[in-house]
Amino acid sequence: MKLTHRGAVATMVVAALLWSTAGVVTRQLEVARSFEVTFWRSAFNALSLVALLAWLRGPSALLHSLVRGSRVVWLSGLCWSVMFTAFMVAITLTTVANVLVTMALAPLVTALMARAALGHHMPARTWAAIVLAGLGIAWMFGSQVRTGAATHWAGTAVALAVPLAAAVNWTVLQALRAPGAGPGTGSPSRGPWKLAAVRHLIEPGQSGATPDLMPAVLIGALVSAALTLPAAWPLVASRHDLLLLAGLGLGQLAVPCLLAVYAARVLSAPEVALLGLLEVIFGVAWVWLSRGEQVTPAVLGGGALVLVALAANELLGRRQPLRETA
Repeated sequence: MKLTHRGAVATMVVAALLWSTAGVVTRQLEVARSFEVTFWRSAFNALSLVALLAWLRGPSALLHSLVRGSRVVWLSGLCWSVMFTAFMVAITLTTVANVLVTMALAPLVTALMARAALGHHMPARTWAAIVLAGLGIAWMFGSQVRTGAATHWAGTAVALAVPLAAAVNWTVLQALRAPGAGPGTGSPSRGPWKLAAVRHLIEPGQSGATPDLMPAVLIGALVSAALTLPAAWPLVASRHDLLLLAGLGLGQLAVPCLLAVYAARVLSAPEVALLGLLEVIFGVAWVWLSRGEQVTPAVLGGGALVLVALAANELLGRRQPLRETA
């Protein structure tokens, strides 16, 4: 099924909504902490992905994609494993707000990486949207960021790995996509030799068609679970914790990550990262609704800036092709 640009935007919004449940659910755990939380979430994510991908692709095709996966699939899988692991470790070391603030760097890092690695020319509207959304995030959580405790510093440092890995992941996918695969994607008009060099590096002989990167999410889950199991041992999670972590593995990771990979076939790398910022808005809403926390003017104002930035970027992106046609 071919995905339109509007459909891809809607798909990323749903993915961000599901991603945003991690913080509020994690705070309900009884005894599971740190690496054990990461292990169980990644393990349940892997089990869910095996079932989903076997249903979508067929068991034999799934096994073939894992055993004989291309270089780019494994590179994307390593990026997913870093994101899965670093996010949960960070969220057990510092506040949800600190982690989300750090993850808000993803659009800027992605745009800069796509420009440096691919010579990708970004429209002025997307740069303006990134800046405006960043100001909104800073306004929302500026008063909540703690800098005194060493654990908060460590948590923030670990969380930095998430936007860096995400930027590599989306930039790799952008390099393999045919230029101009949808409205608002920009074009690698500057430095085409960079684009060709990156394509050859990550996938020699690649013809320009985007490979199936959904199995990469499964690879990331398996690598994350394998790396964190030794540090998580002995496992002490209660039945209550396991139920919550199983829900995170399926509904907060497996489903939205597949949706994001699907949407990234149409959206540009910076657009995917920019729409992912909605996770911050939704995360605040979940905490407010579940814990009855009062929404401050800073949260309302900063959230409005983020939403305005996203809406303006998408509306202007759809109007530009119309003007060019006229």
